[in-house]
Amino acid sequence: MAKNSKKAATGAATGAATATLNQPKKKVRKRNQVKKGPHGGYLVVLVNDVAHVGKQGDVVEVKPGYARNFLLPYGHAVIPSEENLRTLEHYKIKVSKAREARIADLKVLAEQLTRLPAVTIEANAHEHVDEAGNTHHLLYGSIGAHDISKALKGKNLSVEADMVKLEHPIREANTLTPVPLSLGYGIEAAVQVLVVALQGGKK
Repeated sequence: MAKNSKKAATGAATGAATATLNQPKKKVRKRNQVKKGPHGGYLVVLVNDVAHVGKQGDVVEVKPGYARNFLLPYGHAVIPSEENLRTLEHYKIKVSKAREARIADLKVLAEQLTRLPAVTIEANAHEHVDEAGNTHHLLYGSIGAHDISKALKGKNLSVEADMVKLEHPIREANTLTPVPLSLGYGIEAAVQVLVVALQGGKK
């Protein structure tokens, strides 16, 4: 009887050990280990250009709080693992190709703007005679960067308002004003803006 009990106990122990071995192992999540720089900060790879920190692809050392609270959660930087570095390299190639295509488009736009004689904008104005007897057609408002951008877009020329570098708003009609344009990536152009009075009346 004792012999049978001992045998049963041995069998139970063997079964328990086998069951333990057959249990699925818990997956251990690998975390990207944050690397410390020589000054005790976090080493990160910049995904985007960050002012006063570095350019895209740079490995920089930043304060831990700045990395945890801004750069990493907002996608401006990643931990410099092998996988992240490979992904970033592919991303940089993609961005570089998009940049080259954008520059080519802007060069074509600059050529189109150069061939444009002038862009005409109509505006309400009134006549004003100065002390010297000269007549001026003064606008009730003024023509600014947004107006010039809208007029150019009306000619299928994609010029945004922030590209228009107008020194002062245009306040007088029947004038031809040269307006410089900064299209981006160092590409410059210029247009002549002609403001035409819609109606007049002495004042």
